[in-house]
Amino acid sequence: MPLVNFSNLDFDQVKTTLTDYIQSNSNFTDYDFQGSNLSTIIDLLAYNTYITSYNASMVASEVFIDSATLRENVVSLARNIGYVPRSKKAARATVSFSIDTTGITPTPSTLTLEAGPVVSSSSTFGSQSYIFSILEDITVPINNGIAEFNNISVYEGTILTKNFTFDTRNVNQKFILPNAGVDNDLISVKVRGSQQATASVTYKLQDSLFDIDSTSNVYYIQEIEDERYQIFFGDGVFGKKLEENNFINIKYLVTNGDSANGVNSFVFNGNITYVRDGVGYTVTSGISLITTELNSSGGESIESVDSVKKYAPKIYASQNRCLTANDYESLIPSRIYPETESISVFGGEEMIPPQYGKVFISIKPKTGDFIPNLIKENIKLKLKKYAVAGIIPEILDLKYLFLEIDSKIYYNSNLASSSAHVSSLVQNNANKYAESSEMNKYGARFKYSKFLKVIDDSADAVTSNITTVTMRRDLRVVLNSWAEYSIGFGNAFHIKSMDGYNIKSSAFKISGIQDDVYLSDIPNTNRTSGSIFLFTVPTINSTTPSIIRRNVGTIDYVNGIITLNPINIQSGMIKDGQTIIEIGVSPSSNDVVGLQDLYLQLDIAKSNFEMVIDEIASGLDPSASNYIVSSSYPNGTLVRSGGRTQ
Repeated sequence: MPLVNFSNLDFDQVKTTLTDYIQSNSNFTDYDFQGSNLSTIIDLLAYNTYITSYNASMVASEVFIDSATLRENVVSLARNIGYVPRSKKAARATVSFSIDTTGITPTPSTLTLEAGPVVSSSSTFGSQSYIFSILEDITVPINNGIAEFNNISVYEGTILTKNFTFDTRNVNQKFILPNAGVDNDLISVKVRGSQQATASVTYKLQDSLFDIDSTSNVYYIQEIEDERYQIFFGDGVFGKKLEENNFINIKYLVTNGDSANGVNSFVFNGNITYVRDGVGYTVTSGISLITTELNSSGGESIESVDSVKKYAPKIYASQNRCLTANDYESLIPSRIYPETESISVFGGEEMIPPQYGKVFISIKPKTGDFIPNLIKENIKLKLKKYAVAGIIPEILDLKYLFLEIDSKIYYNSNLASSSAHVSSLVQNNANKYAESSEMNKYGARFKYSKFLKVIDDSADAVTSNITTVTMRRDLRVVLNSWAEYSIGFGNAFHIKSMDGYNIKSSAFKISGIQDDVYLSDIPNTNRTSGSIFLFTVPTINSTTPSIIRRNVGTIDYVNGIITLNPINIQSGMIKDGQTIIEIGVSPSSNDVVGLQDLYLQLDIAKSNFEMVIDEIASGLDPSASNYIVSSSYPNGTLVRSGGRTQ
């Protein structure tokens, strides 16, 4: 009987297969395989087969980037297709301080802040203190006895130096930085003719073979084992080749990454010097307190294994050029703006109306809600290396599409200690869903049925729920100026009534009208479009509105777009220091999507979770005579709260 092919790695089945094979041999027909010494031999063979099969399976898995688990293997496979994982990024802060030199002798004409540590966190931040450094000396003049170091960018971490001497006889010579936690963006490489030479040439990091020749002073970098990095230089074709006895000085910064974000208080920890008549002096007095201009931010951990496995094949597929939306979505987070948390890219032909020849990019940064204009311009400048000529990239500000929930939650009072306890469980689970990866990204979809299940499964006492969904956009307005506004929701609107009042807004004031006014709509008979009007109400809960101005704009129910004709808005709601008008509307489908540049968020703070005793399940009303009915199509008040001045 031949040995059968093993179909799994189970030890017992391997042993059984070996036993069956030996039993089939006539020489072993009288053996007791459970108690004889042969049983021990079979165990050893089975263990050996099991371990060998397991190792073979693991080795085979580590050969492919999508199944590899060890970082060294994933990085090595990514390197084969030209991808260098992102390194740790040092948190950056901006500080200022001054030095009074009136008491310093001899009197200096300039002061130099030496490269290295400059400031440290003034107290323990989190579980440790952090040192912030600069890579190059900074020299400032002295005016009226005061030397001012203004808006100095400092980076969290310690600066280290590694020197090498190039030896042509050592064919296996490698230039390896021995520390983990290096920020690749803050590496300084300088090459001298020899160790005794004084003149040096600065080499720049290059991540491709484009735009370089045999004289280009560039270096390349790759990650090796233990999250360390290896520097290597050109070969005389792609980059200048090193010569015998060239002395290489590498200065780099080792950082703690994202753990140093948020430091806002510093103390001076640097070294200030000056030279007078050929003699060097160190300044230790007259140093003012440190002023923090910008809190530390931008620190990042090294790129994770999952991220490398995700982006490396995409970068390889894009071949370092931006042709499709996927190319932009891969290149920007990996090569241009690593602080990207989520990104959405779409062509101008998808806009309403179309804008041909443009590609629109919306980025959610890891810190904050909006990207500064300077960074936007920098991203567009870097994109020129990858984008096709004639295609103009436009970076859009982040736009939030908020979802508000109104839920009537029925519960069995016999299974609940209190309604507050059940309500707390429901809201905690709703918060978890709101913070999940399903929501906080571009292209997200609010899954209505899944959310209902989240509510139902929150507690055994919950018997059912009646839940409605409202979409909200915050329209940012320009005060005391005539302006036209257009705001899109990316989802079709539901028309609850042909008599109007399907959309609801917060209060605001316009020129020429004393009272607070609100926006609402009247659908046309085609049920695809309508007009916008302004009205007033005596109180928030009033059902007797007074229309004061008609045809102030239009509404597209199918595409979910509200457009206002030129209007002079004088006041409104204040949110984060910005004047806004909240506009809410019911979606045509309860499964709401974040279309294009809309960033979907479930706003639990403005949602309502109302507990209702299920008297049928609780046994209080078996006949359902007094059952409390909750409408699945409530319309509520005509306006949203907020913004009123009276």
